[in-house]
This record gives sequence, structure tokens and C-alpha cells, in this order.
Amino acid sequence: MAESVELPGRLAILPFRNKVLLPGAIIRIRCTSPRSVKLVEQELWQREEKGLIGVLPVRDSAETTTVAPTLSPGVVTDSADRTPKNQAGTSESHKHDGKNQQEVIHWHNRGVAARALHLSRGVEKPSGRVTYIVVLEGLCRFSVQELSTRGTYYTARITSLDMTKPEMEQVEQDQEFIALSRQFKATAMELISVLEQKQKTGGRTKVLLETVPVHKLADIFVASFEISFEEQLSMLDSVDVKIRLSKATELVDRHLQSIRVAEKITQKVEGQLSKSQKEFLLRQQMSTCMMYLSFIIQMRAIKEELGDNDDEEDDLTALERKMQDAGMPANIWKHAHRELRRLKKMQPQQPGYNSSRVYLELIADLPWQKASEELQLDLKAAKERLDSDHYGLVKVKQRIIEYLAVRKLKADARGPVLCFVGPPGVGKTSLASSVAAALGRKFVRISLGGVKDEADIRGHRRTYIGSMPGRLIDGLKRVGVCNPVMLLDEIDKTGSDVRGDPASALLEVLDPEQNKTFNDHYLSVPFDLSKVIFVATANRKQPIPPPLLDRMEVIELPGYTPEEKLKIAMRHLIPRVLDQHGLNADFLQIPECMVKLVIERYTREAGVRDLERNLAALARAAAVRVAEQHPLPLSKDVQRLPSPLLDSKLAEGAEVEMEVIPMGVNNHDISNAFSISSPLIVDEPMLEKVLGPPKFNDQETAERVVTPGIAVGLVWTAFGGEVQFVEATDMVGKGDLHLTGQLGDVIKESAQIALTWVRARTTELKLSTEENNLLEGRDIHIHFPAGAVPKDGPSAGVTLVTSLVSLFSQRKVRSDTAMTGEMTLRGLVLPVGGIKDKVLAAHRYGIKRVILPERNLKDLVEVPATVLSSLEIIVAKRMEDVLEHAFEGGCPWRQHSKL
Repeated sequence: MAESVELPGRLAILPFRNKVLLPGAIIRIRCTSPRSVKLVEQELWQREEKGLIGVLPVRDSAETTTVAPTLSPGVVTDSADRTPKNQAGTSESHKHDGKNQQEVIHWHNRGVAARALHLSRGVEKPSGRVTYIVVLEGLCRFSVQELSTRGTYYTARITSLDMTKPEMEQVEQDQEFIALSRQFKATAMELISVLEQKQKTGGRTKVLLETVPVHKLADIFVASFEISFEEQLSMLDSVDVKIRLSKATELVDRHLQSIRVAEKITQKVEGQLSKSQKEFLLRQQMSTCMMYLSFIIQMRAIKEELGDNDDEEDDLTALERKMQDAGMPANIWKHAHRELRRLKKMQPQQPGYNSSRVYLELIADLPWQKASEELQLDLKAAKERLDSDHYGLVKVKQRIIEYLAVRKLKADARGPVLCFVGPPGVGKTSLASSVAAALGRKFVRISLGGVKDEADIRGHRRTYIGSMPGRLIDGLKRVGVCNPVMLLDEIDKTGSDVRGDPASALLEVLDPEQNKTFNDHYLSVPFDLSKVIFVATANRKQPIPPPLLDRMEVIELPGYTPEEKLKIAMRHLIPRVLDQHGLNADFLQIPECMVKLVIERYTREAGVRDLERNLAALARAAAVRVAEQHPLPLSKDVQRLPSPLLDSKLAEGAEVEMEVIPMGVNNHDISNAFSISSPLIVDEPMLEKVLGPPKFNDQETAERVVTPGIAVGLVWTAFGGEVQFVEATDMVGKGDLHLTGQLGDVIKESAQIALTWVRARTTELKLSTEENNLLEGRDIHIHFPAGAVPKDGPSAGVTLVTSLVSLFSQRKVRSDTAMTGEMTLRGLVLPVGGIKDKVLAAHRYGIKRVILPERNLKDLVEVPATVLSSLEIIVAKRMEDVLEHAFEGGCPWRQHSKL
């Protein structure tokens, strides 16, 4: 009899989902979840002596029965954290998509103590995730008295259920135990003889019957059978050795009978196959059909043994039943049924069979009536969720709340198609996913960037080789419901060529009066898209065709202010960056003042993507420091003890492969295994070391506006507002105008208008006398840096005039002043677009004064109050108003200029 095992009072618990480890059995597992990796790291890997852990079965919540007792949630205790996460199973808490549902763990109250026979460690590439492969041997049963947590994994206070040596000796004298032992050994010997005869193996397994105690042998035999989870639990709960032997004998005998039935079927098949083969060879002489004939005879033999001689439904019958269950309308079912009858008349080798089969499978898979059930709309909860996921964007979030309120009052209301327009990195896509989460609907994203073929929207006609449905129908098939929230991403980046215009095809999709009968060319039957909530995103409105833009409600998302970027970084970006790099606040701390320096000196963007990249660079620098202090070995043997049973199982390939269940998500498990003397606190020298010298500074405009002829303008781009310098100079020439900087036709005309306006008012501006021509004997050169960036638009008119007046009057423009506006030949300042983005750009560059057209004053309502308070906004109705405020001391016409 084997030596008994002394168990400690408390063991670390490794949960097995729907799987039981019995004493004496050996199992090989791969630990991938953060909790199981942490347990193996601390309880087995870091210990020099032989470590023990407890293996406790866990039942799926959907499969809970009353076969065996389970631990109630009240038994779970946790001194460090009493939040509901202690009862979480495989569900994960995603902060960004809002899936915070949790699954109750149904623990079994009995488990098995196990030791590690072999332990190896690996690192997956390219993710860098640490995994363990552990070979465990079950030792003895135990009962759980109390379940609690230690850090991220579970521990339990246990009591051993094994009998002591005197108790076992007393049971071995019992006559009933002796009879059960003999019956079990006889059945086991018969099973071993049948297996050896079938597999032509030696008597390796017979050694177990002679060396291992019979009550342990029962567990070993049962562990090698494929039995249900309930039977495994029943065997685990058999603490009484006599009950255990009785159950083991029943299972061994059942396994033996199944082998005999299989042999009987095999013999019957061989007899029938021999007769059929002779007749077939004599009549047809086609040996290629033997495999098919063997399959048919074998199936008949199995059905006769089971008493079931009914013909099995073929795959076409199953497809027809699937089509009937799809819930398609009557007219579409008539069309599909006609196609199915045509398919049944075809042979699989015929051309067109596979295409018809794929077509019918698509019709059967589409969600004609299946819809996701919407949650009871809670506007307060939706608002809190939007505020937690997105900082700022008050107007956008208010419009979403208004939309949800209408949906709450009228569930079948036809809502507008929202189109979020803004520069990259301001949260357009995440806002769409938040709408889906608030409604409780599934979310599907359709990328339209670079799409130039109309067939990507409407699908290909089935007459073409390789035809397929459009992206909309394919997305509905993937999501499996007819009422998802569908994101049409980058709708402004569709193109058109000889294959059609996708933007025109979208007109039917986004029109609520037409999309009830959307016609996909591949599907060739109408499909109802009216239940789909469409949300579009774009960087610019201009490329979107006006008819398509008319079907959408445009909601503009301008760039963030530096204050908003700071809040977003502290609340969202830094925790996410640390999590992605396996770090936490114990390793890296980025003070708020340092984040502000990164925003001011290293980023000038409307969104926050560049800011996140710079924060990630700081996190990588910290990760290098941590990794260098604590190198990771790749493999390690816990112990090298001789184990005949292990060698036998590994030699015969009998190890059990399974994934250890994840007990929640904690990306800091591996980081917590390290110890560091003090966290790395980012300071200004570290910023320059990691990110390099500062890319921007507040003195840029003052440094560039140092000579007459230079003015500061404000422009709008797809990436938000930007500051544009305009440089003008003169030289000996013939009065020509030279323009450089990759300029478009509109901006070239604005330059010509500006020069004409200045020449017409040279006397009024006192730039020259009536006898002298302003351009006599010289040329004018105007340049728009940077030269590699294309530029166009009318809003540089006032900037061009100011630059020319500064050049001719030899007076410098104020370096703290920027301007925007279109100008007419009569000197009127016309309104322009993108005012909010332009004002935010001026604020980012440290400009203090902004000159705007008077008719753009209404657009300042959208600018944050914190930005307006730091700027002096000057409105201009005529060009003279611009010149009055652009120069120190007023307009140059007050003084005579010296040319």
C-alpha cells in the first residue's frame, strides 16, 4: 500500500471546468489565463521543494444540477476585496465595450490534491504572453471548508478525506470489501486481456493490478475512460472505498461490453463486405467504389445493432429544414424552394452545383426575422456610460441622448443616420460602439475606405465566377441579427471608376423609404434593412456627394483642447498604455505636469493618437528597465522522480490536453511577480531622452514673424485646424507675381485678388505716390510653407493682403495675431468654415489674438469657454478692419512708408 500524503491546512486552488482529476491519474494541462499563470508562478515555479495544489471541479452555470453538492456563494470570503469579481467565471470586464456581465462559479465541495511531476514555461510570440505546461498527478481527496482568494487566485481551507493506515487495514479485513476487490480485479483483468489481444501489446498494464492497492487502482482505471462529468463527480464523491469499488466495477464492465459490441459490428461488416465485394466486382469491375460501399454497410450494421433502420437525412434535407426555420417571407421562400428543387435534380459533379448550394446556404443563414432584444433604455445610465468612456464632446453626447430618448418613447421610430465628422483620433468609432451598447444591440463595422466597386455594396451577380454578396449582406450574416448597429466607416473615402460608384449605391441603403426592399445583386431577392441603425464616420464633408450627405445628419467632432487632452490622458490613455505593456503604477508614474509637457512640446494634433504613441514610448522604456532587472527563464523541472505510470501514459500518448479555465482578467499578474525598489517617475530629462528634443514651442510664431512681409493665417485640414504662415518678398523684375507651395487654383486666385486690391489702394495706404507704380522694376514672390503639403481654399485672402501690405510698408505684423477670412475685390471680408478647428489650432500654437469675419461670430458658440477666455477675438467686416488690428499701432496708412 502506498504511503499516505500529509496535506497542509490550506491549498491553492486550480479550477477545472467540467473536468475531474482523480487520485492516481496523471493529466497534462496548458495554463494560459492570468489567474492560473499566477498560481503556477507562485505555488509551483518559485518553490524549490515539492509543491502541492488543489484541483477543484467547476460546473458551468448553465449545466447546474443536483447530482452533487456545490459551494454556495456565501462560503467565499476575501479579506482584501469583497467585490462581486470573486465570483466571476470566464467572463471578462471590458472597460471600453461595456461588457460587464459576470458568471457565477459553481464550485464542487470536494477536490483532489495534486503534485507537479513536470513543469515548463514558455513565452508566446509576438504577444509575449507567459504560459505554463504542467504535468499533474492526483494524490488524495479533500473536502473544502472555506474558499477565499489570495491575490488573484483562490485558496481553500481543507480537510483530508483519505483513510488512515489503521482504518484502511480494518476495511481490508471486511468480507464485502474482499469480494468487491476480487470482482473488480477479475473484470479489470478481462478488459486488459481484450485490449492486449486487440492492440498486440505486452503486459505492461498488468503490473498495475499487482503493485497498486485496489482502492487506488479503481480511480486510475476510471480516469482512463471517457465518461460524463456527472459520473466523474460521482466517482470523486465516493469516499467510501466499497462504494468506489462498486462504481468502478460497473464502469469497467460497461467499457468491456462496449468493446465487445464494437467487435461484433466489425465482424458483421467484414462478412457482408466480402459477399458484396464479390458481386460488385463481377458485375461492375469498379474497385474505386469500395470505400463508399464499406461506409454504407458499416452504417447499416450499426443501425441494426441499435435497432434503428431509418434512413439518415442527407445534407440537402438538413439544408431544407434550415431554410424553413430561417423565417423568410413567403415570396422569398417560394424563390428559395424553387432553387432547392433545382439543386436536388443536379448531380454534385455538375457545373453550378456548388454555386447553387452556397447561395442557398447564404439564404438560410441570413437573419430574416431574428433580432437582438433591446435593453430597457435607461437614459441616466447611458449618459453616465458616455461620460465615462468619452471626455468632453458635450454636444455630440447630448445628440446621442436625444436619439435614445426618442427610441425609448417610440421603439419603432425611424431614426436619422448619424454621421460623425472629425479629424482622426477624436473618438468617432468608439462613439458608434457606445450607441450599440446603450441600445443593447450587436455592433458590426463595415470599412468603406478605398472602395471603388459598386459590387462591394450591392454584391456581384451570380453569373460571374467568384461572385459573392455585398459587404452589407455579409455583415448581417456575420452578426446574425437583422437589427444591429452598423458602422459605415470612412464613408468619405469611397471612390468611383468604370466598375461603378459605391456612394450612389449607398443612397438606397441610407434612405428609410427605400432600404425596406434593398436588392443585393447576389441575393437577387429584397432584404429589409429598415431595422438596422446606420452610423457613418468621415474626416471631411467635402468629398461626400451632396445627395448622400443629404440623407445623413452630420455631427462634427472638432479637436480637443490641451486641457481636454490632459484629462483624457490621465483618465483613459495612461491606464490603457500601462495595461498594454504589462505595467502598473508600481513600475511607472507619469505626473500630470509631464503629460502637459508632452502635449505642448511633442504633439500638435486634433485627436489623441500621437499623444498615446508618446506615452507608449515612455511605457516601453519602463518595460525595458523592469525586464533587465528580472530576466525570465524558459523552462524548469520541478522534480525528476521516477514514475512508471507517467512514463506509460506519455509513451502511449495518453496524456490529456485541456485549457485551464480563466478566472477573470488581470493583465498585471505577471508584473506582480516582479519586485522593484521604487517606481520610475517620468521627469523632464527622461522626456528628452526617450522622446527626443521638443518638436514644438510657444515661441515659433514670434521666431518666424521677424521681418516685414510675413503674416500668420489659420487653415482647416482633414486632421483639424492648423496655423499657416504666408511669406512675401520683392526682388528686381518686371512686375510679375510668383506663387509657390503646391497651391491650388482657388488660392492662386486669392493671391491675385489680394495684389489687385493692394495696388488699387496704394495711395490710400500711403504705400507709394501717384507718380510711382507700386510694382515698377520688381517682382513679388509669395510662398506658403511647407512646400510638400498641397494647399487650396479661399480663407487665406485676408492673410495675403496683410502680408503684402507689410512687405510694401516695411512694417512687421504682430506675431501674436492670426487671421482667417475670404476677401472680395471691394475689400469685404466674407465668412469661412472650420472656425472652431481654426480657433483651437491658434490656442494650441500659443497665439493670443484671432481676427475673424464678422459673420463668423455665431460659430464661436461651439468653442469651449476655456479657449475663448485665453484669446482676444477680433471681428472684421472690411479689409481695413483687419489691417487696423494686424499691425502694432494700427493700419499703415496713418504713416508714410519708405520704399
